Amino acid sequence: MNLTILRKNERAQVVLGLLIGIAFGFLLQKGQVTSYDVIMGQLLLIDFTVVKVMGSAILTGMIGFYLLRNRGLVQRHVRTGSWGSNVIGGLIFGLGFGLLGYCPGTVAGAVGQGSLDALFGGVIGLLIGAGIFARVYPVLSKKILNRGAFKSTLIPDLLHVQEQTAVVLMAIGIVVVLGGLEILGF
Repeated sequence: MNLTILRKNERAQVVLGLLIGIAFGFLLQKGQVTSYDVIMGQLLLIDFTVVKVMGSAILTGMIGFYLLRNRGLVQRHVRTGSWGSNVIGGLIFGLGFGLLGYCPGTVAGAVGQGSLDALFGGVIGLLIGAGIFARVYPVLSKKILNRGAFKSTLIPDLLHVQEQTAVVLMAIGIVVVLGGLEILGF
């Protein structure tokens, strides 16, 4: 497939995004991270299935992105951030996750597997929460979201190493954590 054509073809991008989204949801479900019991086990620190699945996904994505970027097939788009937006976003995400036991990705997967709690509590909660956020956004953006702005720093810059060194170090760290969880019986 010619990637130059794909980059310019919005329809192909939408179809590719849909297919990747379906595959992602399928893998979340097969990895059991759409299960309420598994998610609650992670929050209670007694079942580390979510950490294992997400750690594996981060490892795969990190290496894949690095290889694609080195071949000029993808670009990095780094945005600045702020403490205000991180705190508000963390509170909203944490509150919803803690109350419902699903994050937005896992709630979609749980709905797909037929979990009614995810459908009624999760989807309706997401819609209500998005509506409330949209309503209060003008006030939040003026008073809180832009407070404490900071420049985003990439891990290689933070560690003062080359990108490939950071990828190798992060990969080793993830493998050590995942291996440690297995050895400890989690």
